[in-house]
Amino acid sequence: MGVAVSGFRLANTVARLGQLGLVSGTALDRVMVRRLQGGDPGGHIRRALDHFPFRDMAERAYAKYYVEGGIAWGATYLNPAVHDKDTPRELGELCIISNFVEVWLAKEGHGNPVGINYLEKIQPPHLVSIYGAMLADVDYIVMGAGIPMRIPGAIDKFVNHETATYPLTVAGAKEGDDTTMVMNPRDYMECDLPPLKRPMFLPIIASNVLAQTLVKKANGRVDGFVIEGPTAGGHNAPPRGKLQLNERGEPIYGERDVVDLAKMRELGLPFWLAGGYGQPEQLRYALSEGAAGIQVGTAFAYSAESGMRDDYKQEVLQKVKDGTVDVFTDPLASPSGFPFKVVQIQGSSSDPEYYASRPRICDLGYLREAYRTDEGKVSFRCASEPVSVFLSKGGTIEDTVGRKCICNALMASMGHPQGRAGGKLIEAGIITSGDDLLKLRRFLPEEGTEYHAADVIRILLSGLEGTEFEARAQTVSDVGVEVG
Repeated sequence: MGVAVSGFRLANTVARLGQLGLVSGTALDRVMVRRLQGGDPGGHIRRALDHFPFRDMAERAYAKYYVEGGIAWGATYLNPAVHDKDTPRELGELCIISNFVEVWLAKEGHGNPVGINYLEKIQPPHLVSIYGAMLADVDYIVMGAGIPMRIPGAIDKFVNHETATYPLTVAGAKEGDDTTMVMNPRDYMECDLPPLKRPMFLPIIASNVLAQTLVKKANGRVDGFVIEGPTAGGHNAPPRGKLQLNERGEPIYGERDVVDLAKMRELGLPFWLAGGYGQPEQLRYALSEGAAGIQVGTAFAYSAESGMRDDYKQEVLQKVKDGTVDVFTDPLASPSGFPFKVVQIQGSSSDPEYYASRPRICDLGYLREAYRTDEGKVSFRCASEPVSVFLSKGGTIEDTVGRKCICNALMASMGHPQGRAGGKLIEAGIITSGDDLLKLRRFLPEEGTEYHAADVIRILLSGLEGTEFEARAQTVSDVGVEVG
């Protein structure tokens, strides 16, 4: 769920209630340093760092980024370097620490499973991030927005703190180019550690072909799948075949984009259904089709425990109550090239008036594309950066049209917007949700707009009452209502 919307507080709550809580693994290095610069309210990061196995590494990060009392709203955050093919040392440390911190806090105080969700499209942080999560004993790794063929092998290597590699997708790469990312945990370790637990690996897929390919060709064990349809929030898989748009300008999905559940059952692996399944009747349907459960995003994203900024949360929920909320599947907004679902609210990054006045800036760089330079080196470009810069790197003018800085906008949505020009420009957020956003009425009280994760789980499980699945609802492993 974007950046830090499904944070440690929400995942911890869901896990304590007997379901699988997933934290978002996107941009956790920046999330942690901004929370530290915000004063670390509640002392959560400090508490987690006290359990981190590499003490010097933890203290370096804390000393550099912690600000007593927090910086003022609209002030400028200190940013670490952007990611590269070869991860800078400080950035590698921040990724290891921040992924440990988020998972450790999500697991704090209970013994139930917790997972972490990554975007395959954001490749440079993969290795250091996964290792950090495994140091915190993460139970599940979930990954979508790409084809994570080489993730299982990296997980297996990290169990014994061995060197892992991952192929970086590089536009224009030629045979013989060095496009392999390498991470040796022992370059970071300050002490010997016993072997780590191997987490379960669940790719997010949108086609039977991809599921079958991963089972046959991945370089390690695949433990199951999350099947996500195009009604899910965030980045969606592009439609299969030629892109066509409806009258609103949204991608049109057809029968080729529907996963055949009978073929999924034949694989013999557990699967969860996602994208429009956050309703009691949909959970019941999923179980009847042989699913292990459902993955729920939108309903949890607006709960009191989510990390979304409260003013955005309340504005959207009021629109839900009024019946005026609108979600647009924007084929252009994300520089990744994937369709991206955007809730339309005034003053956010979905507001054309705001975005027309915002200078094109790319200083976080998570959704940049790696490309081969004329000199045969690997560099990065972003369709949301200044047009002249993008064109100088071999990009096309067509790819810049309609693009938005999703990275800065998502950081703003979790309550830590970057301030620029002495506070004259404060980055606006962007809200992403699934198409069933209007159905959140089911979870809202008669008075007000606040509800809790416990309300979501209670209502979802109520759909199993009186059915053959009711007894299974009492176990974590049989009914997996994931938040992700």
